[in-house]
Amino acid sequence: MNRSACLIILALLLMVRSGIAENVTLDEVLRKTVDKNPEIQAAKLKLEAAYGRRLVFRSVALPDALIGVVGGDQGGHRAGQKPNQPFGFAYGGFTQPLFNAAIPASFRRGDIEVLIAQQQLNMAVVDHLHGARTAFYTAIYNRSLKQMGEEQRRRLQEISSSQESRYQAGLADRGVFIGAQLQSRELDPGIGVAERGYAGAKLRIAELMGDDMGSTALIREPQGELTYKTLDLDPDRATAAALQGRADLKLARLLVRAANEDQRIIEAAYYPSIYAQVSGDYIPVSGVRRQSEGSPRRQDDIPRELARIRNNVEAIETKRAALIQATAAAEQNAESVRKNLEEGVMSQYEFHLAENGLTKIQTALLGLAYQQNLALAEWDRVTGRYFQFSDGASQNVQ
Repeated sequence: MNRSACLIILALLLMVRSGIAENVTLDEVLRKTVDKNPEIQAAKLKLEAAYGRRLVFRSVALPDALIGVVGGDQGGHRAGQKPNQPFGFAYGGFTQPLFNAAIPASFRRGDIEVLIAQQQLNMAVVDHLHGARTAFYTAIYNRSLKQMGEEQRRRLQEISSSQESRYQAGLADRGVFIGAQLQSRELDPGIGVAERGYAGAKLRIAELMGDDMGSTALIREPQGELTYKTLDLDPDRATAAALQGRADLKLARLLVRAANEDQRIIEAAYYPSIYAQVSGDYIPVSGVRRQSEGSPRRQDDIPRELARIRNNVEAIETKRAALIQATAAAEQNAESVRKNLEEGVMSQYEFHLAENGLTKIQTALLGLAYQQNLALAEWDRVTGRYFQFSDGASQNVQ
């Protein structure tokens, strides 16, 4: 095999591989959302800008140096002198503040500016991680609904084919055959809704991850299944952790502190400033106001939100326990009706009722698993357990 043939085979393999969408896990979705999401990247740039604004705040304590040069040309006719006489001189100055009441408040205000940008970055990360996690669960839920609907339609089509054979052999009425076809077609709208929901959730995941959204882009498939877990949620302990770790509460407190420092900077103009040359100014200040960003109200909302989520989880557990008991009976009934239908003892309508009953129970169980996963994601959002910005080592996304 010559070299050109090898190159052609390699190019074909690359083309085939590029046309296959890869799977993506929840951990990969969260990690890539943190690394590639455009809004998170914009929040990181704002954090870098905050470091520059901190230097501006601190510049009030830095020395001020001034250097200048002046030059010109003197014209005219004088005895013993040239008609044009150039001249020039240099000047400079250096001012170092020795006392300024605004310096301590300016230093604190600069540090708070950076902390505010950090918490804004944390809020962006929390919002988009929560959105990515919810979209991932939604995609898996709709995919499972689609698979269940297609499996039920396949079984009904098998029954329809059997009834068609019986009809052609003269052993069954034509109405039974038509009824079996109609029952299989009834599932098409539900399957279509689940398919559209699955496609929309995949698109939302790709958008949050910052993937290519072009016309030739391949949207990756979520990998995993919805599982139901036994949860033990403690709202009291979670409330205490949320009050300390929630990014929005930290941001509200920082905004109040920033307003206080801004007021102190303005009030510092009442006091004299001492430089290398002592001087003093008086600047009247009026209309200084401080505004809270609603931190106490948000703190009061946390226990209520956690209690609501725990109550929802307990209600989901109660519903699931009841459905588990009904699943075995529904499966046994559906299998019994199926055998009787094949033997011609029961009608197609009775089989349709039994099959729909089993599908409704399975769909309800899947929906409860989906609701529990969403409740757990909401619990993590309320308690502030998502990624937090750190200047130190990187942290894992849980």
